[in-house]
Amino acid sequence: MKSGDIRICGMEAEKGRWILVFLGMAINLCLGTVYSWSVFVTPLTDYFSMSLGLTVTASEILMPFSVFLACFAIAMPLTGKYLDIYGPRKIIIAGGILTGLGWVLASFSTSVFMLYILYGVIGGFGVGIAYGAPVAAAARWFPDRRGLAVGLVLLGFGFSAFITANLAGVLIGITGVMGTFRIFGIAFVILTLLLALPFRFPEAGWAPEGFTGSVTAMGCECSIPLHEMVKSVRFYALWICYFIGCLAGLMAISISKPVGSEIVGIEAALCTVLVGFFAVFNGGGRPLFGELTDRINPRNTAVVSFVLIGGASLMLAFIPSVLVYIIAFALLWGCLGGWLAIAPASTARFFGTGDYPRCYGVIFLAYGAGAIAGPQIAGYIRDATGSYLGVFPVVALLALAGIVSAMFLKEN
Repeated sequence: MKSGDIRICGMEAEKGRWILVFLGMAINLCLGTVYSWSVFVTPLTDYFSMSLGLTVTASEILMPFSVFLACFAIAMPLTGKYLDIYGPRKIIIAGGILTGLGWVLASFSTSVFMLYILYGVIGGFGVGIAYGAPVAAAARWFPDRRGLAVGLVLLGFGFSAFITANLAGVLIGITGVMGTFRIFGIAFVILTLLLALPFRFPEAGWAPEGFTGSVTAMGCECSIPLHEMVKSVRFYALWICYFIGCLAGLMAISISKPVGSEIVGIEAALCTVLVGFFAVFNGGGRPLFGELTDRINPRNTAVVSFVLIGGASLMLAFIPSVLVYIIAFALLWGCLGGWLAIAPASTARFFGTGDYPRCYGVIFLAYGAGAIAGPQIAGYIRDATGSYLGVFPVVALLALAGIVSAMFLKEN
């Protein structure tokens, strides 16, 4: 099919497809607001204790973040098979409505457990449903520049906290924490509904002018099927590495603001600004580590990430200063973004692309496991010791275990 026969938003497809990339980036910016969770930790603690008279622990207030990301990790691979049936527009709208509903309903929570269900389960499943649709659309509209298009769409999720953390900080000061939940939820429903409208997949056989390569979604038919993948040592090594990388990064995201204010004494408003600053590294880590994975192979890239994670954690454990805090958390956020590039690229490299959606879906469960373990370890240590400082030697030891696991990520 000729490129000029298809139009997107009134433009020829080769130009109009770029609109879908930037709309997908905006959709992921909304979905990625979960990465601003640390801004909500103290206001939620104060709300439950002062307004409702409830006693909440650090572990309890971090659990909604963990549940949200775990449900996201479960829903994302389950949605893949419905994309071809219903198309990206309907999937994005369904996920966006569910995400916004989760935020709005969470604003009426009268207990932390209600927050787990309303925000964590409903909102998390909504993000998991919507997350993959703009990525899949970008991959199909850009057979010639797939990596760039997909990377730009995913940048929205990584950079989200750069905007939403500061916006949340302002809104919490004006409307309170529950009012902010409500505003975010309503905004997400409206935005995803509007942003989803132009999305569709190209018709079979469409290709940009002059493109002669494969137009299939993944561009290759070679594969190791799922049942063979789970028998390999590299699968378990990659899963463990991904788990540790996500545990360290999601732990850092969940406690960025309280660590800055409680341990190194940064003023609360500046801590909120720094959460947005760290999000730049989370977004930038994706293309950087993706490029490293191509250039120096997955094993060496994994080792680099764990050296950075371990070094950042040790600096915080033994030299807890403002400068060290900023450097260390920038590295931890950046390495999390890195693992969201290393893991999918390594899955395709080690196990092929023919059964990629199912294979990566299983490996992506490591992200959900890390989302539960990281914040909960941090909360437990905070409750047991009265400080988050003890978290960082644990993360440094896990980084060492990650280096050992990475040794099994060998090429054929």
